[in-house]
Amino acid sequence: MEADRCVAVVLAGGVGKRVRLETPKQLLKIAGRPIIEHTLDTLHRCDAVDEIVVMMAPGYLDPVRAIVDRNSFHKVTHILEGGLTRNDTTRRSLDALSGDRTKVILHDAVRPLVSDRVLEDCVEALDRFDAVDTAIMSADTLIEVDAADVITDIPPRSRMRRGQTPQGFRLGVLRRAYELAAADPDFSATDDCTVVLRYCPSVSIGVVPGEERNLKVTDPIDVYIADKLFQLSSHEVPDPISDQDMRERLEGKTVVVFGGSYGIGAEIARLAEAYGADVHVFSRSGTRTHVERRADLVDAAARVIASSGRLDYVVNTAGILPRGDLVSTSDEDLYQAIEVNYLAPILIAQQFYPHLAQTRGGLLLFTSSSYTRGRGGYSLYSSAKAAVVNLTQALADEWSAGQVRVNCINPERTATPMRTRAFGAEPPETLLTSDVVAQASLRVLVSGLTGHVVDIRREDPLSSHAAAASAAAAETVGGDDSVEGT
Repeated sequence: MEADRCVAVVLAGGVGKRVRLETPKQLLKIAGRPIIEHTLDTLHRCDAVDEIVVMMAPGYLDPVRAIVDRNSFHKVTHILEGGLTRNDTTRRSLDALSGDRTKVILHDAVRPLVSDRVLEDCVEALDRFDAVDTAIMSADTLIEVDAADVITDIPPRSRMRRGQTPQGFRLGVLRRAYELAAADPDFSATDDCTVVLRYCPSVSIGVVPGEERNLKVTDPIDVYIADKLFQLSSHEVPDPISDQDMRERLEGKTVVVFGGSYGIGAEIARLAEAYGADVHVFSRSGTRTHVERRADLVDAAARVIASSGRLDYVVNTAGILPRGDLVSTSDEDLYQAIEVNYLAPILIAQQFYPHLAQTRGGLLLFTSSSYTRGRGGYSLYSSAKAAVVNLTQALADEWSAGQVRVNCINPERTATPMRTRAFGAEPPETLLTSDVVAQASLRVLVSGLTGHVVDIRREDPLSSHAAAASAAAAETVGGDDSVEGT
């Protein structure tokens, strides 16, 4: 291996006794995908990681192989059996590695919410330290107790940290620490930094800041929390790609856009066509296509196949933004809101999946920041948008075998005719523009992502989870206020 090559070792040797599962907890599905699949996806996309080694619980290597093959995780070079303990698993991974200066980061498979920032900081810190830990401040007072559960010490909280993973090492240091540990009959350690600290005390262990959301799925409550964090947090928009690369990905492909008469839908159609795609636009005002009517969708699909012979991508931006108290909402408005905002994505998915499966294409839906919390005056809208997020994650799971991707865009407040009708004139500097949202949406559409809610914001100084929470608490509804009205 090259001197500064970075290898990520995924520690997945546990069997999940505390969550009382028959299969390892790392194979438990959260947000439509096995936990380990989320973790591998993040590591695979991280530019700082060159290679991935998976240490899996004995007897469960085949499910990991299937995940790797399904996602084309080409960075994964080894899928090996873990040991009886965490330390045994780490020791076994060392046999698959070489090069004393190789950077090795060890990460728990059941920490699926690790961010690129944490991974990159850990790898970069190995340029200054031979060992690195990831840790966060403790909001709770930490106490030390004896065997009788009597407090013996209360250390200063300002100096205390809660350790996470990834942990990073120069391979030669980690290997030496484990060689010395093997000669100690009383050896025991809960993590790998402990091994280095105890047996190579001259090695300084640096610390990089972790994140609260980088939780470890250990107990039953963690499964619920992780699922909610995935639902409420958003994936970052894929990095910009050149016009040439975008053209290579879209030229000759067939793109269908529902709700494409104006706003984001119209911009997506215009951009996709400029990149060489064969674009078909359907809307209530333009083609008299009602997305909530199955017959209209059957007709749309037939027209596209008759014209282009194939179908690669489907984008649905059609929707309506009803406002007012639920009690005073008429039956007509109620059914229209549910049918257009929620039933339509279901019907589109049903009708177009067979075509997308033939091309291994993708479906792109739109939600709103109001999906994170129901708000008075928007009960139908926010509940439907929450349902679309759940639908996205469920379809990502159902469609994974056919390699059809489905994602959901969550744009910040966007300047569109629909929003102007609902809220009147607003300062332009407070709104996204349709073309910015369209450009980001196309990057998601042609990416390898699936099952993600992707935030598109003017600027995001907060973490994605904090931003989502902040947007949900805002006084003005954000999200897909850009979609087509009736």
